[in-house]
Order: sequence, then C-alpha cells, then structure tokens
Amino acid sequence: MAGAIAGAELRLMLRSRLALVGVATLLLLSGIAAVTSAVQTASASATRAAAQAATDAQFQTQPDRHPHRMVHYGTYALRPVGPLAAFDSGVDAFTGTVLFLEGHRQNSATFGAARESSDLVRFGQLTPAFVLQTLAPLLLVFLGFAAVARERERGSLRALRSHGATAAGILAGKVLALGAVALLAMAPALVALLWSALRHPGEGGIAALIALAYAAYLLVWVIGITAVSALARTAQGALVALIAAWAIITVLVPRAAAGWAGVADPLPTRVDTEFAIAADLRRLGDSHNPDDKYFAAFKARILDRYGVTSTDDLPVNYRGLVAAEGERLTSELFANYAARADAIQRGQSARLQALGVISPALAVRQASMVGAATDLGTHLAFMNRAEAYRYDLIQRLNALQANQVSSADDGARSRDPLADQRTRISADFWKTMPQFHLAAPAPATRATAMLPALGLLGLWLAISALLLALARRTLDRTAE
Repeated sequence: MAGAIAGAELRLMLRSRLALVGVATLLLLSGIAAVTSAVQTASASATRAAAQAATDAQFQTQPDRHPHRMVHYGTYALRPVGPLAAFDSGVDAFTGTVLFLEGHRQNSATFGAARESSDLVRFGQLTPAFVLQTLAPLLLVFLGFAAVARERERGSLRALRSHGATAAGILAGKVLALGAVALLAMAPALVALLWSALRHPGEGGIAALIALAYAAYLLVWVIGITAVSALARTAQGALVALIAAWAIITVLVPRAAAGWAGVADPLPTRVDTEFAIAADLRRLGDSHNPDDKYFAAFKARILDRYGVTSTDDLPVNYRGLVAAEGERLTSELFANYAARADAIQRGQSARLQALGVISPALAVRQASMVGAATDLGTHLAFMNRAEAYRYDLIQRLNALQANQVSSADDGARSRDPLADQRTRISADFWKTMPQFHLAAPAPATRATAMLPALGLLGLWLAISALLLALARRTLDRTAE
C-alpha cells in the first residue's frame, strides 16, 4: 500500500509543471556547481603546486649570499587543496592560502577568495555541498508541503482508509515519494563525490561517509516536511511553516550562530596583536644593544661554555649564535600568541558545532568540511606546520652563519668589500634546505572528527521520526 501511494504521489509530481521545473532547475544548478567547482579546484590545485615548486626553485637557485640575507629573503608556503575540496570548499575562501615565511616574523595567510572577490562570496559559493545544504531542502518543501494536507482538504484520506490504507502506510508512501526526489537531487553531488574520490585514491571511504551525512540531512527534511504536512490544517499553513523553518534552519541560524560565536569569544584583531607582540619583543631583549641584560648574560654563558674570554676567540661566529637565540625567543613569543588565537578559533568552532542541536544545516556543514579537509582545523594545521618549517629553516640558516662565516669577516663586511665577499657562502647550501610539504589529515582521522556532527544528524533523525509518529497519531484520530 505504501508503494502504491508513493507511485501515485510521484505520478502527480510528474504531471505538475512546477515540480518538473523545480527538479530540473535544481539538477541543472547542481550539475553546474559540480562541474565549475571541479574545474576551479583542479585549477587551484595545479596553480598552488606550480607556485610552490617555483618559489622553492627560486630559493634554491639564489647566488652566493650571506646566510642572514637568505633569512630575510624568505620563501613561501602554499596550502594544498583538500582532497575533496571540489565538493565542499569549506573555509578556504576566507582563511587565505599563501604564507610568506621570513626571519623574525610570523605572517598571516593571504589571498583568500573572499578578500579578493566580491562580497557575494561570503553568502556561499555554488558548490555541490551548498546546493544540498540550502537549495535542495527548499525544493523538497515546495514539492512536499501539500503531500498529506492536500489529501485532507480534498477529503481523500477517508477514501484511502476505506481501501485499507493505514495512517502509517499513507505517511510511509509520502516519505518514499519525497525521498525518491531527494535521492534524485543528490545524484549530481554523488557523481562529484565519486569523481573526487577517484582522483584521490584512498578517499572512497570518507566520500561515502560524506554522502551518508547528506543522505541523513535530506531524510530529516523529507520526514519533517511530511510530518508538518500531516499536522497542518491546510496546505497553505504547511507551506508557510515549512518556508519559515527552511529560512531559520539554513540561513538565519548558521549566520546568527557565527556572529554569536565571534561575540562570545572574540578574536583579537591583527593590529592589536601586532602592537602586543612589539611590546613583548622590547621586553625580551635587544641583541644589538651591548648593554642589554639578557644578551649580556647570554654572551657570558657562551664564553664560559667554550672557555674563552672574548667572542673573537670563539671557534664559531658569535653573531650567528646571537641570531639563533634571538630567533628562538621571538618564535616562542609568536607560538604563544598563535596558540591563544588557535584556542579562540577552536572554541568558536566548537560553539558552532554545538549549535547543530538547533540546526541540522550546521551539523551537516561541519561533517562535510571535516570530511573534505577544508575545515578550520585543517587550516590551523597548515599554519602550525608552516611555522614549524619556518623556524627550522631560519635556524638552519643561522647555523650556517655561525659555522660557515668567519667572525672577523662578519664584523668587517660593512666596511671591507673583500670581507663582505668572503661572508657570502656557496649557493650549494641553499639546495640542502628542506622544502615545505603538508599532507591532508588521514581519512581515518577525518572520519573520527566527523562523529560528533554525525551524532547530531542522528539526533535530528530521531526528532523527525518522533514528529512523524505524532503526525500518524493525528491522522488516526482524524480517521476516527
């Protein structure tokens, strides 16, 4: 009986121009989103890989230089494209993708699409994930709002009951019909997921998990729409209630939640942070000031360690040791500020994830971004990995100054051209420096991180099932 009711509902949709136009439009948008996102992601991946190779080559092909010149010359780290980023670009448009690495500073990532493009990017990029999160539920609302309410208004519920249809069978048939439409709406996105998984061997399991999350999300809408249609007195009342629910769940709550998380746990501005770091740097000590207490004590420790009375008698270049110590102090300071900022941002993200209790859109969005490796955690991992690489690179260059550059030549290079020439070490040393590399989190790690969001979707499925059970009881009473 449920199958027969579902078939009748689908035939009714096929006879409706509005339904056909709506489904065709969604499929077209979803297909366009899949193709354009795939093309843009492939282009971004190739561009970043080429840019990283180019900047590495530029660093390695520098001529003979003083090591400290290379410290200030610096290099770049580019965040690789997530393995499933063609499906869900996540926070990539807002966090920046390029980081300049140099001595004595910790820079911010730049070239985020939201800052390089129009403000429309902030509303949402047209990706398969965006279509499923926002547009597909709206289509389901317009196709399913009258599924049961229409039967009540026409007086056909009693006729169905007289043919042996129970309230549960009627609701099951309506759910099956609307679920078939939801599955059709998912088809282009599923193809996009499959294509991304094929391009990245080993991503099949996490792609299936993302597809499961969206299937659960749309099933919540299918069951909820059917239940509201059964509970509403009129089809018009069901439509108004469901449009209001769509606007609140997919638009209002996610944006209000983001604003609330930022207000509840604000992140210091870059300007404030820069001023605070500058003040702390002045308190750390000045390696260029011979009377500075910290570096005077440092000098005494170095002389005592080597058993000499003057830096000229050291077997290494004292300036290189001072540069390494200064870099250690500043990097520890940068790490402390970065850790505070990371904690605040992770706290904001946790608040958003917790609010998945009041909006399944937040839950599925979190699961999708984590699975696609385009979430905040992946970006912070990139920043931390880049900082670790920067510190290691700078300290390697400082070690070259300490061990490969004569202390006497280093002290005289500003006034003696020959000494300046002798402080320029061989360019072969630049080729020994390691290159930046960052791999996406392992699929198993991402799958584990998706569990809280999947749990919230399970909770919403339970809530929608309870709502459907209430609708069944209401239909039973109506029949009596």
